[in-house]
Amino acid sequence: MGTRPIKHFIKIILQGLFWLLPIVAILIILSWLYGKITMLVGWVFRFIGFEPHTHQFMWGLFVIFIFLLILYVLGWLVKTRLADMLEYIFCKIPGYNTIKGLVGIFNSSKEGKNQVLVVAIKGFATQGYNIGLMYSQKESIIKDHYTVTLSMSPIPNGGFMFEVHKDNIFVIENATFDNNLQYLLSMGVKSLAEILHTESKEIEALMPLEAWLSEHK
Repeated sequence: MGTRPIKHFIKIILQGLFWLLPIVAILIILSWLYGKITMLVGWVFRFIGFEPHTHQFMWGLFVIFIFLLILYVLGWLVKTRLADMLEYIFCKIPGYNTIKGLVGIFNSSKEGKNQVLVVAIKGFATQGYNIGLMYSQKESIIKDHYTVTLSMSPIPNGGFMFEVHKDNIFVIENATFDNNLQYLLSMGVKSLAEILHTESKEIEALMPLEAWLSEHK
């Protein structure tokens, strides 16, 4: 029971963090254009007579506390109109939507349709299945087909995208993006069942994508 408030607190912080990350990324790019920002900050500190280097430990704790507090507040604001207005403004900046999409891949606090699913797909070998990822559960331009990505091993910074019929996609429940990454990095030395600490299952025991979609509508 004592862990529930902690889990709730962490969940809200994660929501704030992943809402903030795309904005921070854009701000970092913009700040690169203003190379004098460090000089400006130093001038402000000297103007108010504050010298952080004389109290580095306390200053570090204060900054961390303020940052966590900001993330917690943002976590609550994510689904409000204020967040929508700010996001609408940042969407006008070229590249924001792309960065937001990439950051969203790693957002484990997401709920609903747009989750990263680890799936087994049929059809890319004479027999058997391949393990892949679904970064989105939106239907492809081809009816009843969905996009599945097969990453390379052991360096998963490349791969192939396939449009696969829903009848040939099976969701490996409780498997996460991180689990799939461990599987790729091991080059199959560690099986996905070993990584998930579970027994091997018949393919019929896995949840078909259509059933998963119906359950999460």
